[in-house]
Amino acid sequence: MRYLLVDRILEWKTNESIKGVKNVALSEDFLEFHFPKNPIMPGVLLLEALVQLAGWLEAVSSDFQNWFLLKTVQRGTFYGFAFPGDAVELEVRRRSNGSPVNRSFSGVCAVGGKRKIVAEFEGDLVPLGDLESVDDQKKLFQLLTRSELFK
Repeated sequence: MRYLLVDRILEWKTNESIKGVKNVALSEDFLEFHFPKNPIMPGVLLLEALVQLAGWLEAVSSDFQNWFLLKTVQRGTFYGFAFPGDAVELEVRRRSNGSPVNRSFSGVCAVGGKRKIVAEFEGDLVPLGDLESVDDQKKLFQLLTRSELFK
């Protein structure tokens, strides 16, 4: 199963930054065991939401030719929990352009303006078409942004 952990993309600046939202729903299957009768969204999945948002930034910045794949987390600081019903605010900034095949990012997850995770991570750029249908990803981006960009 593949978790899509970005529910909405709010704004982006090509090659710079992107903001989105992850809505934590009680019905998500990973909450059943994390933890029984005390559901908390796993911190590693919040980190994955930031990584996915970095992927969307790379996709839209490259006319959907590239996607970002995580290689290393240099720093990850956890400040609190995200619970069912929370709208987690996601923000990712490109730290450097790196090489043509590598990128570095910083990201923040927050709920109600209070930080939950701050991370710095890097990884590789790969051809999006090697992972997914480019047309399907353009349609998903249109849905996530509620845009007419690709109609």
